[in-house]
Amino acid sequence: MGLSYCIVGGGISGLVAAYRLRRSAGPDASITLFDGADRLGGVLRTVRLGGQPFDIGAEAFITRRPEMPALLAELGLADRQIQTTGAQPSLYSCGQLHPLPQGAVQGIPTLASSMLDLVDNASIAQVLDERIRPLTWNVGADPTVAELVGDRFGQQVVTRSVDPLLAGVYAGSAASIGLRAAAPAVAVALDRGATSLTEAVRRALPAPVFGSAFGAVRGGYSVLVDELRHRAGAHWIQKGVQRIDSTTGGWEVIDEEGGYWPADAVVIAVPAPRLPSLIEHLAPHSAAAARRIPVASVAVVGLALPAGTPLPQQSGVLAASGEKLRCKAITLSSRKWGRCGDVELVRLSFGRLGDELARNATDDDLLSWAQQDLVTLFGIAVEPVDSHVHRWMDAIPQYQPGHRGVITELRAGLPPTLVVAGAYLDGVGVPACVGTATRAAESLLTACATR
Repeated sequence: MGLSYCIVGGGISGLVAAYRLRRSAGPDASITLFDGADRLGGVLRTVRLGGQPFDIGAEAFITRRPEMPALLAELGLADRQIQTTGAQPSLYSCGQLHPLPQGAVQGIPTLASSMLDLVDNASIAQVLDERIRPLTWNVGADPTVAELVGDRFGQQVVTRSVDPLLAGVYAGSAASIGLRAAAPAVAVALDRGATSLTEAVRRALPAPVFGSAFGAVRGGYSVLVDELRHRAGAHWIQKGVQRIDSTTGGWEVIDEEGGYWPADAVVIAVPAPRLPSLIEHLAPHSAAAARRIPVASVAVVGLALPAGTPLPQQSGVLAASGEKLRCKAITLSSRKWGRCGDVELVRLSFGRLGDELARNATDDDLLSWAQQDLVTLFGIAVEPVDSHVHRWMDAIPQYQPGHRGVITELRAGLPPTLVVAGAYLDGVGVPACVGTATRAAESLLTACATR
């Protein structure tokens, strides 16, 4: 008889953990997965929009990271990986569209010329002079991106170049995200002696990518979710979990209806805000660490526009804060991935850390704002042939300064056969979630083997 594993949370992290455990522990292992949602996948959610599959949650992954291409190949889905058309995004700042700065890392520039028309002449001069200004840097420091970039390049570079990118990734801002999370290679370059921020960013620039820097799954992420569920062979209990208790032989998971489920080991793959209530009595220091991770809520609006709607030849728009737009980012999906069917697909993202827009706005509000933003940006005023609104509440963790230390503390406080996985640990993207789930499964297998 094999060991028994319980997995709390059926998002991408929980599903990958279940799959990894099944592959390593074999068919005799008992794997039970708890998730009270109407379907598995968490923030990976594919809907039908205008007759086409459309990802209304996460929609892309970075191909430079190996986790996703490797997982798709492992699952026999390599032929499902698609790449972008090569269309580039724009920034919207001061009421105008601007090209995305080249030679930059998360909007932090190496070339003053990339900032022309985006910031004023005084800011251009500050960018030019930065490399000869003395720089004080303490190895291991983790300032907010706004603190460092604002000091070296000026506030306009922060607001108009850096903030739009970080809002797109974290639904936060340069004032809330730590440098080591947003641009880890830049921090490493400074630790290794770069004498200016310009030089650090230049060292951190990624090598040229042959092909697209972003990938997606043809048919939507539901293709991946379904395959992982099939391969994992887990017993899905469509209920939430209210508590996890330790027992003499391992653990007991108590579901929301009071059912008891014994396990030799447990993976908790839920968002950071849900973690403390499950573990506080078992690992109070870990629970306290989880409470120090802020989260943002967002709403995504998908629109199917009539075929032939004159969308510009760009992949989307990232908006600076304080603009007239309501949305923080727009993806012109039909331009980014290529048009399928007889509609033009567009997605708009609303909500940043600290606002209640995603929680309080009605669906009608969001749809109206989406159409208004298309008029503001592109002069396009057409009625969509289909639409979909989805809210992701408390879904986007914020990687504040010192985040790595918080996560080290969180993991250190957990018993060996109780592990965590999720977007709040080692990165918010899908590849990072695959990585944390793999790490969690490997850690459990090692702990169980040495008991």
